[in-house]
Amino acid sequence: MKNSISIDPNTLSIAKLHSILLTAVAPRPIALASTLSAEGNVNLSPFSFFNVFSANPPILIFSPARRVRDNTIKHTLKNVEDTKEVVINIVNFPIIEQVSLSSTEYADGVNEFKKSGLTEVSSEKIKPPRVKESPISFECVVENIIHLGNEGGAGNLVICKVVQIHINTNCLDMNENIDTKKLDLVARLGANWYARITEDSLFEIPKPNLTKGIGVDKLPKHIFSTLILSGNNIGRLGNYEKIPTTDELAEIRSLPEINEILHNSDIQLKLEQLHKLVKFHLENDNLYLAIKFLFCIE
Repeated sequence: MKNSISIDPNTLSIAKLHSILLTAVAPRPIALASTLSAEGNVNLSPFSFFNVFSANPPILIFSPARRVRDNTIKHTLKNVEDTKEVVINIVNFPIIEQVSLSSTEYADGVNEFKKSGLTEVSSEKIKPPRVKESPISFECVVENIIHLGNEGGAGNLVICKVVQIHINTNCLDMNENIDTKKLDLVARLGANWYARITEDSLFEIPKPNLTKGIGVDKLPKHIFSTLILSGNNIGRLGNYEKIPTTDELAEIRSLPEINEILHNSDIQLKLEQLHKLVKFHLENDNLYLAIKFLFCIE
C-alpha cells in the first residue's frame, strides 16, 4: 500500500472535497453568530470557518458557505448583508450541545436562542443580541463580504470589525488577562467530531523573545544517526538561541554521566546513550542541559 495518495480536487464531488477539507483542516474555532434580519428577527448559528485576522484594526472573519446539497444560502448571510452587524460569541464546552442544536436549519424567522435555550443579552453598540452563556462575545460591524463563488460549497467571507468586547470574569486570571485553562474551549473537527481544550491537552513551546533559534542546520549531524530523537525533540533543540561555548562543553564533559558515555568505544552505542540522555532532559523541560549534552559529540 502506498504511503500517500494524490488527488486532483477537480475530480472529486463537492461533498467528498468538503469532507476532506473539514476533516484535514482542524481543529477549527467556532463562531456562534447572532444576527438580526431586516425585519428584526433574531438568528443564531455556529460557523467553524472562522478566525481572527488582524488586531489593528481588530478584524474577525467567518464564512457562511452556500449549502452543498442545494446551493441555498444561510439566514446569517442574508442578515449580515442586510444589516451589516453581527455578534460573534465564543463557544466553550458548557454550551456546545446547545450550540450544536442552534445549527438546526429552522425556518426563516425562528429564533434559535429559544430553540437552543441560550439567553439573549442586549448588545451595547449594535442591535443583534449577544449570548449570555458565552465566555467572550465580540460586537462587530460588517466591513465587507467577499463572495467566493455562486455554486454549492462556495464560501462568503464576512469581514467583521470588533467594536465592543464582553468577557466573563470567570475566564480571567489575577492580572485580568484571559486564562486559557479557564476558557474550556471547544473546536470543530470533521463529521460529528469536536475537540475539548482542557488543561491536560495544553502544552507550551518556549521561543526566544529577543534572539533567533540556532536552527536544526546548526545542530551536530549525529542527531539523525539514531531514531531516539523525534522531530519535535530536534525542533526544540534548534530553538535554542546559541551554540554552547568551549568552556561550557568542557564543564559538561567532566560530569560522570557524560564522561562514561564519551569513553564508550562503540560509536553507535555511544550516540544512542547520548541521545537518550538528551531526550530525558528535553522531556523534563531542561533545554539548557540537553543542548550542552548534545554538543559534547560534534
